[in-house]
Amino acid sequence: MTDLLWQRIEQSLATQTMTQTLGMRLHQVAAREVWLAAPNLGTSGQQQGAGAGALTFALGDTAAGYATLSQLPKDKEVLTAELKINFLSPAVGHSLLAVGKVVKEGRQLIVVTSEVFAVTN
Repeated sequence: MTDLLWQRIEQSLATQTMTQTLGMRLHQVAAREVWLAAPNLGTSGQQQGAGAGALTFALGDTAAGYATLSQLPKDKEVLTAELKINFLSPAVGHSLLAVGKVVKEGRQLIVVTSEVFAVTN
């Protein structure tokens, strides 16, 4: 199951030009949970040297979306309906890691969380 899920998500990730531009890669996959990583590139920083909020936002949104996709049949896709973000600290590190998790499944909407961490090692 996990290998098929990994393949499904990896194939989908490869078709998104934005994720390719940002260097996102699949880190870990489980039912209801997906981890994505992205390098903190010089082209995605802000004026103080931290990763730009847009990179954090995109990475968190993508990880949440794939956590959602992990729960859906193969003939279904995901589209973000609403997104809120709280920046708790600057994204200082060589890469970022996002963990998307399904919280609650409804008939029309699936509620997910996503946490994004700066990685320094």
